[in-house]
Amino acid sequence: MAPAATSESASEHTPLDRLDPLDLPEGHPFGPHNLPYGVFSPASSDEAERRVGVRIGDHVLDAGGAAAALGSPHAPVLARPTLNSLLASGRTTWSDVRRALTSWVTDPAHRELVRPFLHPLSSVTLHLPFEVADYVDFYASENHASNLGRLFRPDEEPLKPNWKHLPVGYHGRSGTVVVSGTDVVRPSGQRKAPADPAPVFGPSVRLDIETEVGFVVGVPSRQGTPVPLASYRDHVFGLCLLNDWSARDIQGWEAVPLGPHLGKSFATSISAWITPLEALDAARVSPPERTVPLLPYLDDSSEPAGYDLRITVTLNGQVISEPPFSGMYWTGAQMLAHMTVNGASLRTGDLYGSGTISGTEDNERGSLIEITWNGQQPLDLPTGKRGFLEDGDVITLSAWAPGPDGTRIQLGEVTGRVVPGT
Repeated sequence: MAPAATSESASEHTPLDRLDPLDLPEGHPFGPHNLPYGVFSPASSDEAERRVGVRIGDHVLDAGGAAAALGSPHAPVLARPTLNSLLASGRTTWSDVRRALTSWVTDPAHRELVRPFLHPLSSVTLHLPFEVADYVDFYASENHASNLGRLFRPDEEPLKPNWKHLPVGYHGRSGTVVVSGTDVVRPSGQRKAPADPAPVFGPSVRLDIETEVGFVVGVPSRQGTPVPLASYRDHVFGLCLLNDWSARDIQGWEAVPLGPHLGKSFATSISAWITPLEALDAARVSPPERTVPLLPYLDDSSEPAGYDLRITVTLNGQVISEPPFSGMYWTGAQMLAHMTVNGASLRTGDLYGSGTISGTEDNERGSLIEITWNGQQPLDLPTGKRGFLEDGDVITLSAWAPGPDGTRIQLGEVTGRVVPGT
């Protein structure tokens, strides 16, 4: 789409309130080639009045309202307070709705009907975009798993024997998934340092982040029926950025012999925007070469499902890491296949996370426990030294992916501020 009224010369002669929000510069990262979905409340309404929205530039399109005005058959799945109806509608409907939305925001014939349903992004309240059913978190980065192995098991091989045979994961708590911008209360719990004679109770002193990508399930599956790799795109609607906050001291004491519990369950932040898989077709890549043969249900050699996502992590506005998602050993399709291979069913609104994303370089580590090497090498920031998070710290994850014809796809960011516990 060619640049129009947003150019400098046009804005010099046209009042800002008369510029058409659909006249975006060519290649805008939230242009018609992107169109992520969210849920919002307009400034003029009560927050309880929630609507499905689609981001276009710096505006949100009331998708249900526009669909009704245009007489679209998709109005029933879009005129909802959450994305769940759209998620459940399936891949054919996802594609049909996307084509319709693209037409509504690009075809001049629709502009007069569509324009009243555009809201400035700065004027709306964004909400958790879907009702989360189950939440599973994986451990899919070889670099992250190896770093933690070297930290905590220096006399052993960094990876456990099972790690390259299956995507390791655990079942998490869905009720504490929160939308970007929600404050994160510092959790309390039991903790015990190796030299302590007994555990103590109190606020976590080793609060950390985990830079992740979340996968949002749309179409459910029957219990007892595994979902094969080839059906990944029939079930997964889209991706979002995810920060799985972690209390490392609570986690370290409780996770023997079982997995994470209170050290993880207090909060998981996701973006307010879900990017559909279709928008990311140009970003698909092959994962790193696997060094161990895979069992047939995980063998993705015929259709690899990695994604080239360029992620940036900031702490109080300072860039502290840029982890590359393209280097993840296990893909979203393999995680889904493994999650269901025992017959566990999918539900609309299931969310599963990739686990911490870390690259091979020091500036590509996706958690503070790696960046500061368990606090031994603190970050030196303008706001002070950091081994782990302090109250008042603000973490933001942002990312982009290659789009069609050299464009960029911007993912919705995830921001959270740490506040003291009560």
